[in-house]
Amino acid sequence: MDRRRFCGREIMTDTTAAPPGAQRTTPYAWVVLAMLAMIYIFNFLDRQLMSVLIESIKNDPAFLKTLPDGSTQGLTDEQMGWMTGFWFALVYTVLGVIVGFLADRTSRRNILFVGATLWSGFTALCGMATSYPMMLVARVGVGVGEAAGAPPSYSIISDYFPAEKRGLALALFSMGVPLGQAAAIAFGAQIDKMFGWRVAFIGIGIAGVVAAIIMLLVVREPKRGAMDPAKMAATAHEKSSFGATFWQFISRPVLLWTAMGCGLSAFVGYAALGWNASFLLRTLEMTRDELSLWYALVIGIGIGIGTIASGAIVDIMSKRSRVWYALTPLIAMAAAAPFWYFYTQAQNWPVGLALLFLPLLLNIFYLAPALALVSNSVKPSQRTMSSAILLMVLNFVGLGGGPTLVGILSTTFSNQKVAAGMEAAAAGAEG
Repeated sequence: MDRRRFCGREIMTDTTAAPPGAQRTTPYAWVVLAMLAMIYIFNFLDRQLMSVLIESIKNDPAFLKTLPDGSTQGLTDEQMGWMTGFWFALVYTVLGVIVGFLADRTSRRNILFVGATLWSGFTALCGMATSYPMMLVARVGVGVGEAAGAPPSYSIISDYFPAEKRGLALALFSMGVPLGQAAAIAFGAQIDKMFGWRVAFIGIGIAGVVAAIIMLLVVREPKRGAMDPAKMAATAHEKSSFGATFWQFISRPVLLWTAMGCGLSAFVGYAALGWNASFLLRTLEMTRDELSLWYALVIGIGIGIGTIASGAIVDIMSKRSRVWYALTPLIAMAAAAPFWYFYTQAQNWPVGLALLFLPLLLNIFYLAPALALVSNSVKPSQRTMSSAILLMVLNFVGLGGGPTLVGILSTTFSNQKVAAGMEAAAAGAEG
């Protein structure tokens, strides 16, 4: 065992040689990675779809109510913020840790299949909602399914790729984030325009179920610890208790502060992603055709480059010092901060998208380093739950707080730009 320092604390690094052949990455490993990334694309496609369709949902006749003065009102930004943010994140984060604990003991592939089928099914049900409570229940159901999405995948990838390749492998897997978001914008806006928002939910939900079945048929459950050094691999079949794993995570400063940093970074990102489409349509007067093309490209290319670049950079720089797991996102977030503000002050959508590209690219720099650090810092038998704890903090603070705060502020300062809420959310987290 080798003792190294990270952020002023000692961490343990197992330098014992891996079992013979354990470090070889097979062609099938890349097939598995592609299948898991496909499911992750649907994960974020379903998650992001709501933000693209907000304006159509808010003004649907099914959600209109008559006010005392005889006028009608659709759903408010605050209602949409609570639904897409806090309530979704609450269910997602709580169940995510429980699912992570179960996945450390049972088939991760099967848990992923069940989760993908559930979230896709509830996405389709969103398209059948005829009231706000029905939509809220369906949306919470999407969160129930998505809780079983990322943590099992992270653990499976760690058993198909050795430590020195995990940063890049996890970054490639995380391309599901920008690709899913871009697909939601491109397909969601066009389907909404041509057939209505309900068809968008139902069609994409059905496609997700088909993708889950394909993944089940192709992916094999790997041996735990197969790509780890010998001493760490020997712990792969240990059964750590829920409390022991949770306490080990929160009692190690390097893991706890990594999770908190991810949460604050995600707060800014989710605040923007949750309301960018509304801001561009409502304030900067983009059309749905323009949104489905140009905003989708900015999301896909910007976040895509940031995801791959961060994974490659941290794989290279962490060989010199593990402090780069922290420095990489720190430098990126500091550089992104002023551009968030400039974006909210844009007077037209071409300028707005130009100013949005760089902060989207840089804001995602936290994800791949954090995933690699957690994966390389815990036992194989604790990886799924540890990843789930990381995502619990990330999503509860980021997804639960960002979109919700923007919605509340936008409704509070009604008839003003939704940019006011986005600007305040960015200032609060970055400041």
